[in-house]
Amino acid sequence: MKNPNIPSILFIIFISLFMMNNLLAAPQTDQEGMALSQIADDLQNNINIVWTSIAAFLVFFMQAGFAMVESGFTRAKNTINIMMKNLMDFSIGTVAFFLIGFGLMFGATNGLFGTTHFLAKGIDVMGKDWEWTFLIFQTVFAGTAATIVSGAMAERTKFVGYIAYSVFICGLIYPIFGSWAWGSLLAGGGWLENIGFTDFAGSTVVHSVGGWLALAGAIVLGPRYGKYGPDGQARAIPGHNIAIASLGVFILWFGWFGFNPGSTTFGDGDIGRIAVTTNLAAAGGAITALFTSWALFKKPDGSMALNGALAGLVAITAGCANVSPVGALLIGLFAGIIVVYSVLFIDRVLKVDDPVGAVSVHGVCGAFGTLAVGLFAVDGGLFYGGGLELLGIQALGVGAAFVWAFGLGLVLFKIISATVGLRVSEQEELQGLDINEHGMEAYSGFQIFTTQ
Repeated sequence: MKNPNIPSILFIIFISLFMMNNLLAAPQTDQEGMALSQIADDLQNNINIVWTSIAAFLVFFMQAGFAMVESGFTRAKNTINIMMKNLMDFSIGTVAFFLIGFGLMFGATNGLFGTTHFLAKGIDVMGKDWEWTFLIFQTVFAGTAATIVSGAMAERTKFVGYIAYSVFICGLIYPIFGSWAWGSLLAGGGWLENIGFTDFAGSTVVHSVGGWLALAGAIVLGPRYGKYGPDGQARAIPGHNIAIASLGVFILWFGWFGFNPGSTTFGDGDIGRIAVTTNLAAAGGAITALFTSWALFKKPDGSMALNGALAGLVAITAGCANVSPVGALLIGLFAGIIVVYSVLFIDRVLKVDDPVGAVSVHGVCGAFGTLAVGLFAVDGGLFYGGGLELLGIQALGVGAAFVWAFGLGLVLFKIISATVGLRVSEQEELQGLDINEHGMEAYSGFQIFTTQ
């Protein structure tokens, strides 16, 4: 096959662009102008669809990252169980969100939740095939909120109990709070949104809601056997594969470029700017978490550094479109410090067993990042002369999320515990959930010994 004539191709492209430029610059009749305007609108709509679809696919890939982080930070005997929970919370969550969650979140609101668009009916009001892109984008966000919970409840939760709460999280708890903050994206507007609450991509709507549900679940479950000694002191239960957890963090960092920039749902220059703020916060979080753990433990703790990167990503999610790059870096730096102390406080003081630090990363740092908008937003932030108004509104949203998610979470997990059951037996936990819940091993042929 002969090589193409590159100079000829470049010449043709140049001539085509030259003619198009002259066509657009030439005086147009009203009818011609309207036709060109329609072409431009259709082109922009298609760009929006393509970009938002790509972003949705990136966010879906984060499910793999969560599964790897959670399995790596826990013991080998529970690996299949972790993987199956991440598979099923997205699968079940997809169906629950399609059937009822999407309507509760984005339907015409009665002031508290949506009342239309169940089974995605009626979303064609957006026109030009955009509605299906919007649906898949919001579906992967719902799946993220659900999967956060599994990490904090790992290694002792019944599989059937996990399936039960995934339905309620994606079908009810997450969507209703989402309608308060994001309701105007399709129809109406939520009460938090209407008073000026700002959470661009979901530090609170997605991450804190998931984190507070995780806290409720971990409290109801109780700690793993052997986690706390007779003196009440916390014991370390090391994860079996920090390498796979590290890869999971890199995948999550990569996926976050869909999570935050994708929330523009618009193909323009804001994508690059939001990617920069997102990346700076993640880097800042990893750095300060590493050095904070180094100062506390006399060694640079790898697991803390990994969670520091995630903490920075979670914290910047609310304000990624509203803060400067320097502000994003500062938010990430603070988040990296906060997550280390939060993990220690929850583990040693509250004595809540969270194997992967999900409550600290998502709940605490999600709340911090949402509050940080009231400080660092270039339009209305306290540090930019905006006073305390925005900070107060952000605090109200953070508080509402905690009361809603943690309160309902306690009720939900208590009900599941009293009905289908939430926690496995002591023998099942000691033997491992892979064998007892699924009848197989993740590492077949390798004998796994444990003192726990």
